[in-house]
Amino acid sequence: MSTGTATTKYIRTSAQKAGLVLDQIRGRNIGEALATLRFSRKMIAKDIEKILRSAVANAQQKPGFGGDVDRLFVAQCFANQGPSMKRIRPAPMGRAFRVVKRMAHLTVEVAERPVKAGTPSASAAAARARRTGKSQKPATEKAE
Repeated sequence: MSTGTATTKYIRTSAQKAGLVLDQIRGRNIGEALATLRFSRKMIAKDIEKILRSAVANAQQKPGFGGDVDRLFVAQCFANQGPSMKRIRPAPMGRAFRVVKRMAHLTVEVAERPVKAGTPSASAAAARARRTGKSQKPATEKAE
């Protein structure tokens, strides 16, 4: 079972905002996760999509990769808080308010789903047909 990890640092968003989007893709298949990120209205979703694609590419380069990207899923994803930039904003009567501009470090890990022992692993086309709902059996029943 192969895994791939990608990390990006110093993304200009808070870890809390990135965590909201990462919660939506955790545990999903790669296709579903990419579709979720593509249609998300959050600005950070574009950066997370790039990280996810990088993690998939890293998993493909590892020895022991099965070769089927459809079996990959988002195993772990999290956002850690990075350094904060402190800025000053003028306030009334000569005072100053502090503005904290936050950064986040994002990590995404993908892994292959294990093959079930009862199903033959040689037939990837049959697995795709089950997923899409199309049957490979010829229609042998006659309508009477």
